Amino acid sequence: MEISAAGRFEVRITAADVGKRVSVRRLTGNGVTTEKFTDTVGVLTSWDDDGMLTITRRDGESVRIPESALVAGKVVPAAPARRRGPAATYRELARVASRGWRPVESERLGEWELRAAAGFTRRANSVLPLGDPGLPLDAALAAVRRWYGERGLPAYVQTATGAEGTQELLCAELERRGWVREVSAELWTGGLAPVADRAAGAGVVLAREAGEDWLARYQRKGVSEVALKVLGSGPSVWFATVSGESPGAAPAAIGRLVVDGRWAGFAAVEVDPGLRRRGLATEVMAALARRALEEGASAAWLQVETDNEGARELYGRLGFAAHHAYHHYRAPGADGS
Repeated sequence: MEISAAGRFEVRITAADVGKRVSVRRLTGNGVTTEKFTDTVGVLTSWDDDGMLTITRRDGESVRIPESALVAGKVVPAAPARRRGPAATYRELARVASRGWRPVESERLGEWELRAAAGFTRRANSVLPLGDPGLPLDAALAAVRRWYGERGLPAYVQTATGAEGTQELLCAELERRGWVREVSAELWTGGLAPVADRAAGAGVVLAREAGEDWLARYQRKGVSEVALKVLGSGPSVWFATVSGESPGAAPAAIGRLVVDGRWAGFAAVEVDPGLRRRGLATEVMAALARRALEEGASAAWLQVETDNEGARELYGRLGFAAHHAYHHYRAPGADGS
């Protein structure tokens, strides 16, 4: 916090700092015995005329703070670069992740990409807003709602927070317009070679297509032709399968990999619930990682929901760490699924 030469806290932010990353300290509680300081770090996304600040934290949560409660505040540098793992910008990773999970239909709106795939996953049925839509925001959002409405789909916008160049301001604008944040997850990155070295990949069979056996373990049942197109999309796609314990049984474990230049993206790593904690997920990822190394990749990424503690523990052991959070905002009144 900013402290003056006289030893007093100072508030060194104003409404002119909206859009910048700040650190503030505020007084909470309403009595002498209950008052305490609380610190908040994030992007200052609004400072209303009525004296109310909104700060969007790394995880996308917004904190509203009365100006009268501030005791200290300052602008701080953008989120520091990760100290381990591959260096990457948000835009690079957003584009790589999008190329690894393609919709069946897309259209440009300025620098925004509108994506649709008959409702199969929000990632393939949401706007990726990497820049200026070429219209005022309200007009752009109206165009988005029309485009998805013509396809019988709810309108979603995918945003990100927590890294340099992410979209805290857009998140705040969407929330002010009544858009509802339905899902938050994180994109993690890590080195590829350490994953390949963790296991032998014994018993893992790799294929270019998702066969019936692979789909039998995939968590989304009743996969359509559109879904198969999305699953098979990407520069170089591989599907990993570990056979079940008995003939005709669903696979013990599966996984999906997309290789795109230096990046290898892992997805759909799933294990039979009765066979978990036996290292099968690590075997699948190690086998896929070796294939990605053979194709020239060196860095890895994956996406994991914030409440999936088992997966987060596994990926942490394999050397992955969160790069940024991402969120899906649904248009007000839209019927999401």
